[in-house]
Amino acid sequence: MKKILYVASECVPFIKTGGLADVVGTLPKTFSKEEADVRVILPNYSCMKPEWKEKLEDLTYFSMDLSWRNQYVGIKTLEYEGITFYFIDNEFYFTGAAPYTSMEGDIEKFCYFSKAALAILPVIGFRPDIIHCHDWQSGLVPVYLKTLFAGNPFFDGIKTVFTIHNLQFQGMTGLERLKDLSGLPSYVFTADKLECYGGANMLKGGLVYADEITTVSDTYAEEIQMPYYGEKLDGLLRARNNHLTGIVNGIDYDIYNPMTDPYLEYNYSAEDGPDLKVINKKALQRRVGLPENADIFTIGVISRLTDQKGFDLIDYVMDDICQEDVQFVLLGSGDPRYEDMFRYYANKYPNNVSANICYDDRLSKMIYAGCDAILMPSRFEPCGLCQLMALRYGTVPIVRETGGLKDTVASYNEEEQSGTGFSFTNYNAHDMLHVIEYAKDVYYEDKEAWKGIVRRGMEEDFSWTRSASVYMELYDSMLEE
Repeated sequence: MKKILYVASECVPFIKTGGLADVVGTLPKTFSKEEADVRVILPNYSCMKPEWKEKLEDLTYFSMDLSWRNQYVGIKTLEYEGITFYFIDNEFYFTGAAPYTSMEGDIEKFCYFSKAALAILPVIGFRPDIIHCHDWQSGLVPVYLKTLFAGNPFFDGIKTVFTIHNLQFQGMTGLERLKDLSGLPSYVFTADKLECYGGANMLKGGLVYADEITTVSDTYAEEIQMPYYGEKLDGLLRARNNHLTGIVNGIDYDIYNPMTDPYLEYNYSAEDGPDLKVINKKALQRRVGLPENADIFTIGVISRLTDQKGFDLIDYVMDDICQEDVQFVLLGSGDPRYEDMFRYYANKYPNNVSANICYDDRLSKMIYAGCDAILMPSRFEPCGLCQLMALRYGTVPIVRETGGLKDTVASYNEEEQSGTGFSFTNYNAHDMLHVIEYAKDVYYEDKEAWKGIVRRGMEEDFSWTRSASVYMELYDSMLEE
């Protein structure tokens, strides 16, 4: 049986700020228990909900050297849904109202976390065959493994995988500062290792020292090898091309299931969804204060409000989108510029636009079930989960062809009556508007074609089962070497 260890900074249901938490919380439990013993190491954040903190059991504690200082390392544990979780406890590092605070503080916090994740392994008696690290917060794990922990028989032969969830976030700091905080040897702070444009880069450490690199879609794996998407690391990624794999994320089909979702006004399947989604549309309209209209074309957006997500494009043509035959429902928060933008349009078009500047899980499910389309015009999108949830609920994605959006949404072909959504290529507001208008025309003028798009989307399989089998093939290939 293979032994796999996941090391990450967040994981549902314990702590979540983004899609990383969904991956780490769902993927381990998808693997066959007969085939792999998968365990997870997380920080024990003080901001974790009390309902989880109360269930943690104390294992032990010890002192660990970190550069010139010694630090307390507590170990707590919990078994949840058949997976053993370990929580590294240190009040100095993990106290706060949120898992991430400032980059200054987070750099030191995750130096500590990366080294502690290795240091606890002999203590808990778990020697993994593979350590799977996620994003820059665990980027130093492969570095520590092949430097300070090298030569210890317990750690000999352990392989590492490093997954990039978003290359934009890298854990950058000064060279001398990371030397001081990490205690890593000076020879790792060179241009071919952790040094990066005069500073030090924790994510780069993972890319250089990991045995294999993955990212969360095939197209994103190709894109990040080009300067436009590569965030100044495209040269390194091209050099490691033979060890770089794109594996599309999945979603939890038990949680996101229109046939059983308790938040919906009416549950439905791929067979009756194209006809019965309208019941959920009316419930959504009542919930967000828009006029009830079963026939109007309704577009949803569920997102962090950031430049990455393409909101500058929406801003440029929002007056054109907000016509009498369209309703627009937003759920999200983020950049105040975009929050104010949607409040402005909701005030300007009260019968057409609803701006919900928050996050509400129930409302998100109602939007997936009640809208006709989901708009995702991202500048870049490593994978994207919103379009996968939309497809599951029979809501047609309108996306820009980038990253995981390109890999998961097949553009509608009128001649062949194929496709699961609508897409555009160039990062251009009028290209986006043209595709929205095309989707709207199909919705109003060819109901049977629209129902076919809905049904094909609902029949797609983007569950974690498919992705897990690809990850297992990767693990197997690594252990055969």
